[in-house]
Amino acid sequence: SERILIRKDAFIMIDIIKNALKEAEIKTWRINEKKEHTAEVFFIRRRQDMRRIRDTHKYNVEVFCDYEKDGKPMRGRSQVTIVPSQSEQEVLTLLKEAKHAASFAGNPYYELPEKQACEPIAAAGSLAEVSAEEAAKRFAAALFAADNDPRAFVNSAEIFSKQVKTRILGDNGTDVCYYKNDVDGEFVVQCKEPEDVEVYHAFGYDNLNCDALREKVTTALREVADRAIARAELPSGTYNLILSGENAAEVLSYYIARSSAGMVYPGYSTWKVGTDVQPEMKDGERLNMTLRAKVPFSSEAIPMKDRSVIADGKVETLHGGARMSYYLGIEPTGDYSAYSCENGSVSFEEMKKEPYLYAVTFSDFQMDTMSGHFGGEIRLAYLFDGERVRIVTGGSVNGSINACSGGMKFTTERYDSKNYSGPFAVMLPGVRVAGSLAEQE
Repeated sequence: SERILIRKDAFIMIDIIKNALKEAEIKTWRINEKKEHTAEVFFIRRRQDMRRIRDTHKYNVEVFCDYEKDGKPMRGRSQVTIVPSQSEQEVLTLLKEAKHAASFAGNPYYELPEKQACEPIAAAGSLAEVSAEEAAKRFAAALFAADNDPRAFVNSAEIFSKQVKTRILGDNGTDVCYYKNDVDGEFVVQCKEPEDVEVYHAFGYDNLNCDALREKVTTALREVADRAIARAELPSGTYNLILSGENAAEVLSYYIARSSAGMVYPGYSTWKVGTDVQPEMKDGERLNMTLRAKVPFSSEAIPMKDRSVIADGKVETLHGGARMSYYLGIEPTGDYSAYSCENGSVSFEEMKKEPYLYAVTFSDFQMDTMSGHFGGEIRLAYLFDGERVRIVTGGSVNGSINACSGGMKFTTERYDSKNYSGPFAVMLPGVRVAGSLAEQE
């Protein structure tokens, strides 16, 4: 195993940074200390190829420089990363350079978040009940417990189990500290016959959700086996497109992005509180979505809490960090990484009773939050024409969330990962698909 040694006590290093800030005459600053203990496990097939325990410790220091330009107040910002192995002189040099850079990186003046202080907040959830090493062991066991499909197998896997301490300090007296545990990883599934196919998958959980990973691997093995027998016989046309899992989450991320202050202030999004994001309903479900606070404070030490962002298809909250929120004149909420969707009116089996194209694997599925277009090249899909299901590959999806949002329907079955909780699948009506065959009459 490998261990990165911490060479200075955390309190000593904080004092070194504070003294250097004072010597560099930096009045406005924020220190974000992050200490990580990570258990890393790597597998080739079922054989453990490497195990590593890694401890890292670093300080992200932001410095702010206030000045005037053309008679208008400006606030510049720059940041540097400091590690405990650096000397006092090296720290001072880095901070002086950051101060100089901040004087050239100005934005219109904005206020920083108010002072926050609290006792250290312990990690919550089932992952906090076990060590990082034990969590990695359990997820590895769950991953390979599903590796029993006679047609396909797990080619390789990596698991990273983290226990993270975050402390945020500011010149205004802010001092907050919290702990957070996560497990992330990736695996590759492979089927060799009749065609040799490999498919990459990533996963992330902030609870001991071993059953979810086991189910994910089971599904991945079944799908890669289907991919090996899929035929390039998808007709071009317009389909009721079904997306599931991370692909469904990617599409729904559009609503989180468009309601953010970072999109609204520059004018990329015209949304405001009360905007109807589904102005033309067509037998679909009205959206209900929530921003989920995965940590008690943002990186700016803004208190985080769950917030309704879309309610009954209308914007309920504009959200963002200190700068963009100040420009918009709204409450800063902090930047969110996770959200949920509370929709779901039909079972997955009911959703598949009408003709559909269920695209499960893409080479690179993306949602363009600027235009609302989504798409990707299809590697595996199930095509139901009303009579039979065909396993197909080839072609590409090119849809617009704005064109089909009024007809969206969601499953009652749920899907959970670190950054998304919501319906397992969404049906998007009337999506254009460039297939591997000519368009049918």
